[in-house]
Amino acid sequence: MSEKAPNEDLQRIIASAQRLGVELDEADAIQWLTAVAAIRSEDGDDVVMDVESGVFGHRVTMLDFSPADLAHFRRIGKLVEFYDVPGEVETALALSGSAAQSKIQTYPGDADYFERINIKADTKERAGEILAKLVRSKALSSMRGYDHELIEVRFGNYPQDLMRDGKLQAAGSPVSWGPKEIEAGKMELEDTEGKAFTLNWDDLSDDPGWLKLDWVVADPVRKQLVNASNMLDATWEAPGGEITPMDGYLDPYFQEVYLEAESIPVFTKLAKQVDSDALDSYVDGLEKEVKKYVTKSPNYGKAAKRMYNIFRLTGRYEEAAFLRELFDEPSTMLYQVWSLIRTIDDCYKPDPVIDKVNLLGQADELIVNVTRIMEGEEEVEIVRQLLQLRDILSKEEHGQELSPKAEAARAEVINIVNNFFHEKLNGVDSIKVYMEGLQTT
Repeated sequence: MSEKAPNEDLQRIIASAQRLGVELDEADAIQWLTAVAAIRSEDGDDVVMDVESGVFGHRVTMLDFSPADLAHFRRIGKLVEFYDVPGEVETALALSGSAAQSKIQTYPGDADYFERINIKADTKERAGEILAKLVRSKALSSMRGYDHELIEVRFGNYPQDLMRDGKLQAAGSPVSWGPKEIEAGKMELEDTEGKAFTLNWDDLSDDPGWLKLDWVVADPVRKQLVNASNMLDATWEAPGGEITPMDGYLDPYFQEVYLEAESIPVFTKLAKQVDSDALDSYVDGLEKEVKKYVTKSPNYGKAAKRMYNIFRLTGRYEEAAFLRELFDEPSTMLYQVWSLIRTIDDCYKPDPVIDKVNLLGQADELIVNVTRIMEGEEEVEIVRQLLQLRDILSKEEHGQELSPKAEAARAEVINIVNNFFHEKLNGVDSIKVYMEGLQTT
């Protein structure tokens, strides 16, 4: 490829953006491309710190982080974070997802966190017991408050095929715990022959699996409900210093912004254990998610976010520059629709933790913001559908499954958002070809 080829590629991307109505600023795009190229050509540590704010992360990731909302995310972080236990537990809390890309994602969907938890113990079994107690204690202490409620906790894998509410839960699949089950420390299930089976929290300590806690939080500044989550990467440190991932896999650090400089020692210790081929594995995992979101579970907004991370880490910088601008567009207010959809799903289920007043308030705020920021036919159509959905939801019975009419209105809103991102992604030939390649493999 000649030296002019990247500029030619960028010009094609800019032309596509203009045709699609995406305001891609050429000067800003070139500035970002230059910064990424400089990072890729430098030798040395791939982790950098912002001295003024005290946050740190992967060099490319830090290009997309803005400290403007740092106080907001640190406030929510106080709710979701785990604390060190001297001599036994070490932690490092980070932002992940759209929260870690606040420079480009003007309207992030959720407040996603990632936390490394390193447990020092004589045996892995003892480390599992400590972790089980730690996670349940956190869930109980943050179950509900004036500005938050716990939705669920993912902890442990099913030890055998079991029936839960009439649905088969396959052996080895993650267990989702609701607030009442966490308080009881157990859940009552059935085996495949219909016999009663009690699944105890503590019995899963030797196979903690995928660990994640989810809350809904009232944001007084933005006056909306926020879905806050903390995904845990737990490790066991043996007396000799050997470190073993509790779930068999140590997550890489390509999409995290760590919030406190004090966690550098534990982060550094764990980062040294990341496999040399971690980047390839990370990209492979993202591509599987993209494939899911462009095939069997269509969500082109989520696909776009994951493609941005793939492109910026694999040298497809021109495509990354387009997606970077796409998420900085006023029209990406549409991405907040997914947060509303998730709130709807949490509100209209048995024993909901979110009341209808808060749900309708979130819908009203989204409608106001879409009206204020977006322009043209897209605004008219999404506002019309949101108003229709809001009206139907106001008449639905809280805590019950959605009626067919409400489901249809919900599906139509999702369809509009999907169509928006689908059009933008397919409008760039190289991105279209990339998605088609995943769809056919």
